[in-house]
Amino acid sequence: MDERFRELRATEFARLDAGGHVYLDHTGAALYPESLVREHMQRLCGAVLGNPHSRNPSSRVSTELVQQTRAKVLEFFRADPEEYEVVFTSNATGALKLVGEGYPFGERSSFRLTADNHNSVNGIREYAASRGAEVRYIRIGTDLRVADLEAQLAGADPSVPNLFAYPAQSNFSGVKHPLEWIETARSMGYDVLLDAAAFVPTNPLDLGRVKPDYVTISFYKMFGFPTGVGALIARRTALEKLRRTWFGGGTVRFASAQNLVHILYRNAAAFEDGTLNFLFIPAVRDGLEFLESLGMENIQRYVMALTDLLLRELLALKHPNGASLVRVYGPCTTEGRGGTVAFNLLDPAGTVIDCRLVEQAAAEANISIRTGYFCNPGAAEASFELPEDEARRCYEELAGDTFTLKQFSVCLHHKPVGAVRASLGLSNNEADVHRFIELLRSFAGVSPGVAAA
Repeated sequence: MDERFRELRATEFARLDAGGHVYLDHTGAALYPESLVREHMQRLCGAVLGNPHSRNPSSRVSTELVQQTRAKVLEFFRADPEEYEVVFTSNATGALKLVGEGYPFGERSSFRLTADNHNSVNGIREYAASRGAEVRYIRIGTDLRVADLEAQLAGADPSVPNLFAYPAQSNFSGVKHPLEWIETARSMGYDVLLDAAAFVPTNPLDLGRVKPDYVTISFYKMFGFPTGVGALIARRTALEKLRRTWFGGGTVRFASAQNLVHILYRNAAAFEDGTLNFLFIPAVRDGLEFLESLGMENIQRYVMALTDLLLRELLALKHPNGASLVRVYGPCTTEGRGGTVAFNLLDPAGTVIDCRLVEQAAAEANISIRTGYFCNPGAAEASFELPEDEARRCYEELAGDTFTLKQFSVCLHHKPVGAVRASLGLSNNEADVHRFIELLRSFAGVSPGVAAA
């Protein structure tokens, strides 16, 4: 193990070993380093910070800290401040919603998005469809990759606004979709929305080299603290395209009740509704500096070495009859992937073992993993090879507040509709991987016929 990360485990994340905890849910949220919390606590205890929307002394301090953090975000992602702006949001979902509600879709517009996308991206299709735009998914194969992007992007009218959205890294499978797609799509008449929430925690993103129009991130996925702060990093020309019907405190230079007029800000402030999270935003700068001190390339190498170990150990698991115990969804090597691994366990006859049984066993062993379809229905449908017509029938039969994944699985004749996800981060070590593998090994020889869900 790299000595820097061994020391990190013993200092910043000592609570893991003290509590006998294995944390394998970094795609859900990173763990915060203890020094980050202490540094922020000292700042709060030593400063007088007021609402930024004023010129009094406490407000000025808050405003300066927010602006310093804004500049740090651009610096971290190597984004030219003449070209890009940072809009602070509550999380990546909030940033995606800003793009969806403000993008100028029209009746001749096209919204293309990969089937592999988080639901917070999928939801943009409702804005597009409501304004008459064409909505079309870019298909993925059973390997969870796109084979023919240009062919599937073809046909958009470049004279009207068109949007292409995809994740730099899948939150379901860890597949990395090429950043080169950005320029390809732009050359075909699309603005590009890059969901980078699962990518940037363990990979460098250089916005001086690749230039998406919109980038969405959640900082707690990068360094754990603070929660409740994300960002939309947008090209200034792309931000100007977004239209807002609603306005509120902080987004307008002037509003009149007498004359029913208002003057919106023309920069990031137009999209930052109400009072910013000014007490927590300064901690973002500390978190970015923490990652810089380690080096994003070093973090990437370290996490991928652990991912390689996890994949090799998973694929080596067998039942006493020689049958494979594990089915991995997506790449079985580290080529073109990140540290998020989705899989299911199989019984000796090859039937999927209910992922909830694995989650229960992990919880009893003090191991944090995640199960389900991870808010990514497209990747799940491709992984489980769900028949479209049969799935539609089940949606219609089960629609409503009583819908559950268990009922859905039963309706599909016990096809799997959920998986196990283990996601690695900089706080992990090899011992975490080995302990998780030992837990999974306890399922070897489990009797066939355990229902999938």
